[in-house]
Amino acid sequence: MTLIQLLQFILSISILVVLHELGHFLPAKYFKTKVEKFYLFFDPWFSLAKVKFRGTEYGIGWLPFGGYVKIAGMVDESMDTEQLNKPAEPWEFRSKPAWQRLIIMLGGVTVNFFLAWLIYSSLSYFKGETYHDNTKFENGIAVSEAGRKMGLKTGDKILKIDGKTADRMETSTVNMLFANEVTVERDGKEITFPVDEHGVAAVLAQNEAKAYFSPRFPVVIDSLVPNGPAKNAGLQKGDRIVGINGKSINYFDELGTELEKFKNQDINLSILRDNTTKTVVTKVDGKGKLGFTTDVNVAQASLETARVTKNYTLLEAIPRGLTRTIDVLTMQIKQFKIVFNTTTEGYKKVSGPIGIIKMMPETVNWEFFWSFTAMFSVWLAFLNLIPIPGLDGGHVMFTLWEMITGKPVPQKVLENAQMIGVIFLLGLMVLIFGNDIVKWITGKF
Repeated sequence: MTLIQLLQFILSISILVVLHELGHFLPAKYFKTKVEKFYLFFDPWFSLAKVKFRGTEYGIGWLPFGGYVKIAGMVDESMDTEQLNKPAEPWEFRSKPAWQRLIIMLGGVTVNFFLAWLIYSSLSYFKGETYHDNTKFENGIAVSEAGRKMGLKTGDKILKIDGKTADRMETSTVNMLFANEVTVERDGKEITFPVDEHGVAAVLAQNEAKAYFSPRFPVVIDSLVPNGPAKNAGLQKGDRIVGINGKSINYFDELGTELEKFKNQDINLSILRDNTTKTVVTKVDGKGKLGFTTDVNVAQASLETARVTKNYTLLEAIPRGLTRTIDVLTMQIKQFKIVFNTTTEGYKKVSGPIGIIKMMPETVNWEFFWSFTAMFSVWLAFLNLIPIPGLDGGHVMFTLWEMITGKPVPQKVLENAQMIGVIFLLGLMVLIFGNDIVKWITGKF
């Protein structure tokens, strides 16, 4: 973890927290509800800075795990019930009509959603969208062992994920983990198959979430192991392997499969050198290797042929920003399919603050920063809508109950529910943060 990664994370979180809490603050003020505190980060025992203005204390806490607005007459995470034991005042939250309280509580997630929409629209307009087009992988994809367990096969051309066109490699690698079924072109036929959860588990276990499939590329030698079979056979940097024992080899993924058949045996290796095909005899070692590394530039070139940049006009960028926001929200919801699944064991991959910080680039990259901020804004909106007491969703749930039944939830029930919710959330935070520390210490990030 570097200082630049940490500062980018703090800046992103600060923007999101301030705007989220402003989403509560502004409607509260509009409905003439007293707001006692507005804080960036939490301030147990003391704050780093604070100032009082027009009856509200504005400050910065020292615990960078969010922020809050303290609204008078509201059961919140502070569990301050002194004012609640007195008769309700007209400027208190509890004295306002249910519809006004609902608007106040939904203000934060509403701001998060529209912020993400604004950021994604701006990125699409000013930067365009660069991605690798699955349809341009003319020879299909190469699939890792974990990818094969999911149901994919080398040579497949990805067409659809859960019935929706899948033309972007970057989103396909993630969406496929949450999908029910995938449609591919295989051996000239279009087939649809269910995604095997055991394969998803293997992808997650091997940290292959973005690398379990890739475009196929030819085998071009880069460096050779000293005294290795390839070196001893006279192979050179730049040689392209095109056959083994008379069988054509077009792609790197075919090479490993074929070499496995000839461990500790001599083979006739066909190579292309200076536009001339030659045959050399070499030995395959006991691991099915020849002792060389491939030219990464060749692999990168295969990937670059599918690189596409799509630009948007302002009128196109606005609806595109909304689509990107909804896509991210949908992905956040779908991920619970693998997080709480005992087969995929996605819960082992859940990251807390340390894991998120390590996602940030080690140098300032504003495009990544704003993309991350938009994604995290959607995540905060979704997380806060979960109907758990202690989150905005818990308050919304009780307010909706009151609006439907016409009867307010008893004050004691609200207090007890809030206490249980806060304890649950604190326990969850300790668990996630503890998991982060263990990963950090053991080097598993």
